[in-house]
Amino acid sequence: MPAPSDTSTPRLATGCRWGGTEQDRVILYPEGAIKLQGTGRQVLERCDGTRTFGEIIQELQKEFGKTDPEKIRGDISVFLEQLQRRRIVDY
Repeated sequence: MPAPSDTSTPRLATGCRWGGTEQDRVILYPEGAIKLQGTGRQVLERCDGTRTFGEIIQELQKEFGKTDPEKIRGDISVFLEQLQRRRIVDY
């Protein structure tokens, strides 16, 4: 699967949705559920189909300013690719 481009608009795939409580949010998908915490949760909360991948990266770079920008981009790209392979995220 290709990596997201700066103009990709990541969003939850068809059949996937948020569930759980505000403290214990999970992504519900046809094969199960994934509990999200920390950075993973912050990334997926931004994958709303309106923000581009580039915009998500910019927001996270502001939030994690001390982290190498290329590391942020690479890590988030790999994360979204993994979720796309599992049919949890589309872009």
